[in-house]
Amino acid sequence: MIAAADLALSRRLERAEGHACAMFSEARRRLLPESGAEWIEVGGAYACFNGVDSPVTQSFGLGIFEGLFPAGLIAAERFFFNHGTAAVHEVSPFAGVEALGFLAERGYWPVEFSNVMYCPVDGVLAEAADLDAHVAAASEAAVWADIMARGWAAEYPELRELLMANRAIGAACEGNVQFLAGLGREPVATATLCIHEGVALLGGAATVPEMRRRGLQTALIAARIRYAFGHGCDLAMMVAAPGSHSQRNGERNGFRVAYTRTKWRHERSA
Repeated sequence: MIAAADLALSRRLERAEGHACAMFSEARRRLLPESGAEWIEVGGAYACFNGVDSPVTQSFGLGIFEGLFPAGLIAAERFFFNHGTAAVHEVSPFAGVEALGFLAERGYWPVEFSNVMYCPVDGVLAEAADLDAHVAAASEAAVWADIMARGWAAEYPELRELLMANRAIGAACEGNVQFLAGLGREPVATATLCIHEGVALLGGAATVPEMRRRGLQTALIAARIRYAFGHGCDLAMMVAAPGSHSQRNGERNGFRVAYTRTKWRHERSA
């Protein structure tokens, strides 16, 4: 039976993604102490710093574990501003309208929407016979990073250098399982899986441009669901841009939208 899309579900899903981001911060700090990477908990939310203006420098869960009070928001802002970066928060609609109004009053503005999707992990999806989707071996870490960079660079060329720089961090991140898929023996698509308290977070999806629309990401979804099922998960989640191919692919594989999240940004103080 699928869980109701309510505050309790939002807390589980946001905590799972926040935990994954926090573990990335810890891995980055271990490998690159000079980076200043760290994370803190503020009012139940996890705020993570992984470099100035990094796409994983932000908070998760603001306002859904505790009310969005001025002291908590100011503490989160201070954490980001002291690191010389903007304050960025992924905010669930279950934080309430008043919380969004408060963010606007503080000088934040919305910069992105994302659909948080979920499905029950109560069975094992079939494996495509002609596609090889598997957990990447340690020896495949460089291949994984190269495919990820090639996949994302097609739309976001500015991310290629960052993705290649972070390849060792992803491999060292606690609870982060990397997957590869290909037609035959040649890997051409990537994905990741992070498990936290029964929630399997599906992320890291990338396919090299010339091999898209061949079912590779569907095969990777199935491989990760099988892995999650074998590791005691009851829920899987993924995040996709509204109306995107990733959302449609998720829906074809049993995912449904739990809620639409808003990313809010406030530039760092002088």
